[in-house]
Amino acid sequence: MKKLILITFVLIGISCQKESQKTSEATDKKEILTIMKSQEKAWSNHDLEGFMQGYWKNDSLKFYGSSGLTYGWNKTLANYKKGYPTKDHSGTLKFKVNDISKINNNAYFVMGEYHLTRPVGNANGVFMIIFKKINGEWKIIADTSC
Repeated sequence: MKKLILITFVLIGISCQKESQKTSEATDKKEILTIMKSQEKAWSNHDLEGFMQGYWKNDSLKFYGSSGLTYGWNKTLANYKKGYPTKDHSGTLKFKVNDISKINNNAYFVMGEYHLTRPVGNANGVFMIIFKKINGEWKIIADTSC
């Protein structure tokens, strides 16, 4: 009888833990999507510094695009400013998120598409970004966009 009671409590504990993990993952994903919505808004207002607030402000940030690998927040911002010098170039940004997958307790990868509607010609592509929770905040630590 004691074994049955112990097994019951263990199973209840495991079930509660799994539900807690599902809730935590749902919260994480919602927070990540909120950051990406803020990025869409900032970009669409040609606020590139605001857009970059979603990124880890560190020299170890990695961005891999058509021009190769870039290291660092400041260099990534400089590249955005060079490539999108005016509102006509940055246009209106919309993300389509196709997948958010947990890597571990503090990291997710996000795969999707970006769509820029702009007077100088529309631009579309795909991305894979890695979000990591740093000091209690989700930040992009790596971005591959093309």
